[in-house]
Amino acid sequence: MEDLSYFVTLDMTDCQDLIFKAVTDSVTGTLIGAHTVASTDGSSCTVDVYEKHYYRAGNRLTLTVILDDFTGQTRVRCISGGGGEGLFRLDWGAAESFEDVVHQALAPYRI
Repeated sequence: MEDLSYFVTLDMTDCQDLIFKAVTDSVTGTLIGAHTVASTDGSSCTVDVYEKHYYRAGNRLTLTVILDDFTGQTRVRCISGGGGEGLFRLDWGAAESFEDVVHQALAPYRI
């Protein structure tokens, strides 16, 4: 599996707030869980799990967003899932669209 993470110029809190606003801007986008772990050196990692209904997939999808600042910069990683239907988990591109909401919101801040 390739690493699809990238860095942004925002601090962790601002990045998390911007992602929250972008995902929950739709009627069905909700934050269903969040967890943050801080290390003794002051850096931290947060995992936020969002859920949204996609009509084209015919069900709800999840989006897991992992943020960390272990290197001194905010790193972002998104993983979507749950949209597959049938044996081949065909989701008509809904999972990728869910991730794109985050990528588009953070595009001006990408390093």
